This record gives sequence, C-alpha cells and structure tokens, in this order.
Amino acid sequence: MYLNLLQQLNRLHPRAWDFIQLTRLDKPIGIYLLLWPTLWALWVAAEGVPSAKNLFIFVFGVILMRAAGCVINDYADRNFDGHVNRTKARPLASGKVRPREALILFAVLVTLSFVLVLFTNAATIWLSFGGLALAATYPFMKRYTFYPQVVLGAAFSWGMPMAFTAETGSLPAEAWLLYIANLLWTVAYDTYYAMADREDDLKIGVKSTAILFGEADRLIIATLQGMALFCLLLAGSRFELGIWFHAGLLVAVACFAWEYRSTRDHDPQKCFAAFLHNHWAGLAIFVGLVLDYALR
Repeated sequence: MYLNLLQQLNRLHPRAWDFIQLTRLDKPIGIYLLLWPTLWALWVAAEGVPSAKNLFIFVFGVILMRAAGCVINDYADRNFDGHVNRTKARPLASGKVRPREALILFAVLVTLSFVLVLFTNAATIWLSFGGLALAATYPFMKRYTFYPQVVLGAAFSWGMPMAFTAETGSLPAEAWLLYIANLLWTVAYDTYYAMADREDDLKIGVKSTAILFGEADRLIIATLQGMALFCLLLAGSRFELGIWFHAGLLVAVACFAWEYRSTRDHDPQKCFAAFLHNHWAGLAIFVGLVLDYALR
C-alpha cells in the first residue's frame, strides 16, 4: 500500500521519483529506526496513553525530519556519493536533482516540521532548535571526525526529550536514560551501516566508527548494544516498567545476537542486512512498552 501510494505520486510529475528517492521515502527503514525510540519516550511520558495530538505530531514530525535529514545528507555528500558503489545512483550524485533544489526542499521540510512543533509548548519549541542543529550538522561530521555516528545518535534521539516536554511539560532526569540508550544503540547499528561502505570510504577519505574500530568492530558494536540495554533496564526500573517491557528487551537481545553471528565474515551485504535488522529490535521494545502499560 505504501509503495503503491509513492507510485501514484510518481505519476503526477515526471521528476517526482527523483525527489522521492532523495528523501528516501521509498526506503522507510530510517523512518522506523527514528520512530520507535520516539514512541518509546512518548509512551513512557504519557504512561501508556499519549494524546492523539502529540501522537500525530511526532509520527509526522519523524517522517518529515528523516526526509530532511536525507536531503541535507545527500547535499553534503554530493561530491562523494558518486565514488561509492551503493550510492552513486542517488539523485544529487547522478545529477537528476540540482543542489539548489535540494536546499529548497530541505528548507520546506524543516519549516513543515517546525509548524507541527508550534502546536506543542514553549519547552518543546526551544528543544526543536537543538534537533535542527544536530540534523544539519551530522552530514558534515564524517569529514572531520571518526565519530559521525555519535552525532547521528544524538540527532536520532532528540525527539525523545521533546516527547517528554510535549506530553508532560517537563523533562525528568530519568528521561535521559532513554536518550543515552538510544544514542548508544544508534552508534551500534550505524556502524554496521558504515561497515558496508568501509572500503569505499577509505578510498575517498571519509571517516566513520567502522574505520576507527577496525577489526574490533563487531565486539565494540555488541558492547554498545549491551550498554544500551543496560540503560533501558535502568530506565525500566525508574519508570516502574514490568514483565512485558523486559520481554521486549529479550527479543532485542535475540536480534543483536543474530546480527553479531551473521556478520562474522564482515561481508558488506550482511553488514547492511544487520543494520536493517535493527528495526525489529526497536519494534520489539515498543510493543513490549505498549503491552506493559495496556495490561497493567
């Protein structure tokens, strides 16, 4: 159904598919990886009953900001993507979309996201500026530091404190446990993503945690995932979450174990598959949270 909708949009204009690809709406994995943690925070903040307004704002805000992040990422990488096998056909790298068009689209998407935030409260509005700064800064970090995945983790987690302030008007200290957990998890799964491009990145001089970690990459990823789960356990204790939440964490452990085993030969396609697989871990934790509050 989702792909059928995109195909209908493509029929409206001969260049529509170029912009669909630029925003990665045809590849919703990034939406899922950004959405599940945001919904974790929203559900915890609302004790299982988020307002319909905030649910709408954060779901559509995630879709818009993920699209904006993809656009500015491809703008920053427009001179690099053509040298990477997996990205050389992207619209900016291939010349199907002009840089000026990408910047205009980025501005439109960010503006629409900000309009949504205006329907929350002052604390959430102020926080949104931090999220914008992180989203706009991340794509350029791979030129200067081996830790662009950390900046991505900070950006992908920023909706979590915003969910708390939107739902409750405050930001308890315990909420930062969820933030840190998601930041660690994001660094882990985006390192799998970077492992798929490591050889090309080394040739063109782009930095990543995959390059920094070297042969210890999978061990460090597993450690980061373990630390993320530990932070989630602490958060579960602070927010008095029960058996269903912990069952969701066990499913996530199984997902992480599968990823570790499947990437033992460092095959790039398997590393990319491991990155994609993290969607199921995030979904399992969210389902556990929903059941935990619903069945009390």
